[in-house]
Amino acid sequence: MTQQTKIPATYMRGGTSKGVFFRLQDLPLDAQTPGAARDALLLRVIGSPDPYGKQIDGMGSGTSSTSKAVIVAPATRPDHDVDYLFGQVAIDRPFVDWSGNCGNLSAAVGAFAIQSGLVDAARVPHDGVAVVRIWQANIGKTIIAHIPMTAGQVQELGDFELDGVTFPAAEVVLEFLDPAADEEGSGANSTNSTNSAMFPTGRVIDDIEVPGIGTLRATMINAGIPTIFIEAQAVGCTGTELQDAINGDARALAMFETIRAHGAVRMGLVQTLEQAAQRQHTPKVAFVAPPVSYTASSGRPVDAGDIDLLVRALSMGKLHHAMMGTAAVAIGAAAAIPGTLVNLAAGGGERAAVRFGHPSGTLRVGAAAVQKNGEWSVVKAVMSRSARILMEGWVRA
Repeated sequence: MTQQTKIPATYMRGGTSKGVFFRLQDLPLDAQTPGAARDALLLRVIGSPDPYGKQIDGMGSGTSSTSKAVIVAPATRPDHDVDYLFGQVAIDRPFVDWSGNCGNLSAAVGAFAIQSGLVDAARVPHDGVAVVRIWQANIGKTIIAHIPMTAGQVQELGDFELDGVTFPAAEVVLEFLDPAADEEGSGANSTNSTNSAMFPTGRVIDDIEVPGIGTLRATMINAGIPTIFIEAQAVGCTGTELQDAINGDARALAMFETIRAHGAVRMGLVQTLEQAAQRQHTPKVAFVAPPVSYTASSGRPVDAGDIDLLVRALSMGKLHHAMMGTAAVAIGAAAAIPGTLVNLAAGGGERAAVRFGHPSGTLRVGAAAVQKNGEWSVVKAVMSRSARILMEGWVRA
């Protein structure tokens, strides 16, 4: 009889996501390097593949927001405290997608690193705010996490409220530096010689021809995570939709997946539509609209006067219940650059921050954009999240 493997692990909420966190050194030797053994371990821990879609025999719970794993290690680059690697675990297939970051779980990495002894104690104040410098290994970018400390411990409880999370907690401020995502193959399909990492085609708006749907205007941006923004009204939406309106509509889900696949090819992230189907984590597809009033999934009214625009985004083929953290970075970056669909939905002009409406409520994200030689870049994006340990000890696989 084969025995289970017992592995030190921490189950954490970060933003509106949950995941299983590991120190690299605690993984079995064959899982300490990328490859089939690591993927197989994480699949078993999370409970995938599960044809029932529930992940009952694992730590996942059948949604893209909870089918996640994080590996944190001592920093391999100067001026950083830790390396952070994120795996999006497919629910119904034996696949772990390493192609992008999770912005929500980024909020938990700093706290996990401190509590796991991975941050130099001399850099952690007894009281105040610890600044944890994180290397996001999936996309090769730096994240600065500001972690509140009280009496020598990470402060998890507080009065910061995050729509999509039931209970208040301590605020964690995240800075995503130079967030244009250095994706493998980024921009490879572009025919514009002046393209940049942020806009793979070199344009802030493109026309995408999608068979069976038509020609759509799109802003395709690599910031936080590669994201394809389209106009809600162009696909028969209002921008006020809640989860059931989209996730209960097989036609709508198929339409958005078709748009995402064609956008992925256009962005140069994949070469074929078949490759896009195997890589659901990136890019994301989102639809935007000018602000109107609506009722959030919690029953709380969201007034048009309190938001700058509406955004709905899909993750792993389903409408997200709130907003992915990395997609929020993309929203902030796109809003800061005049002429993008996100910027136009928010009223146009140069913007240092926007508050957008999502299915669970609202979120504010800021970004600092600069233009040089006719090209836009974003120096950093900033947003607030919260994080909390849910359980710690060992997981068995």
